[in-house]
Amino acid sequence: MKIRTLFAATATLAALAAWPVASQSTADFPTKAMTYIIPFDAGGESDISARFQQSVWKKYTGQDVIIQYQPGAGGAQAWSQLNDIAGDGYTIMGINLPHTILQPMEGNVGYTTDDLTPVNYFHYTPNAILVPADSEFKTLQDLIDYAKSNPGMVTFAGSGSKSANNLAQAQFDAAAGTTTTYVPFSGTGPSITAVLGKQTTAGFNYATSAIAQGDALRILAVAAEERMPAFPDVPTFKELGLDLVGGAYRGVAVPASTPEDLRQRISDIVSEINADPDFVKKMEDGGFVLTDFTYDKMPEFIARMKEEYATSAKALGIGQ
Repeated sequence: MKIRTLFAATATLAALAAWPVASQSTADFPTKAMTYIIPFDAGGESDISARFQQSVWKKYTGQDVIIQYQPGAGGAQAWSQLNDIAGDGYTIMGINLPHTILQPMEGNVGYTTDDLTPVNYFHYTPNAILVPADSEFKTLQDLIDYAKSNPGMVTFAGSGSKSANNLAQAQFDAAAGTTTTYVPFSGTGPSITAVLGKQTTAGFNYATSAIAQGDALRILAVAAEERMPAFPDVPTFKELGLDLVGGAYRGVAVPASTPEDLRQRISDIVSEINADPDFVKKMEDGGFVLTDFTYDKMPEFIARMKEEYATSAKALGIGQ
């Protein structure tokens, strides 16, 4: 209630200040620190990539960016409140696909896909199956064989329900002919903790999750078209006979009341950072795949993703 009250008050102030915000030039934006809300717990890919951006943010804007966390409901709690924030450009929010398409397709989550205003999708992370380093499952086939002999007993920790991880687990079952159980967590960080603590059999997480854990985790397969440079010894699902390619796109969104010129300016900032050599190295070393979906490309990109995920949603029983 306190968060909603704060957002409501902020929205009122934004309405009173609407004319000055809309009329001001963006040439000197920003002139003060910005707030970057991550709709998940700390430690996940959304947080890591935002921290990498934060390290060079001032270089391109002259101002700091402050990262805050608002986890809950697989990101839906924050996204449902995004448009209550003042549209002055000084508060931005992390946004994810397929989450923001699949969640509203299932039912009322407090927002619709079209309520949200993404301005830049700047990276992609492939799904992967991770197990503790000392797991009895040395290969993907080991896991598949066990899952077939023990229906429902293999549990996968993942980042939220109706997420890329959740979708991958459903697609895996369909492709491998297994029945496994998906256990959603409030973000990648907690789900990886569950895998490390052996609260679940494995994780259907993102390949990037294995970077920070060093030798503590083993990757059985990655859902990429080709082997990833960060994991040259890890096979793809396709190599192992399963047509499974997918993951999560992450970007930056703004409140719907944000003027067009500020939307474009924020998109430009993200693009400038995305081309920074230091940032690029950190991202690629971390297993992230950089993308370039800027504000002007957003309508076409979102329309394409809606069509793609509408088909994929059937694997989760959505829209049936």
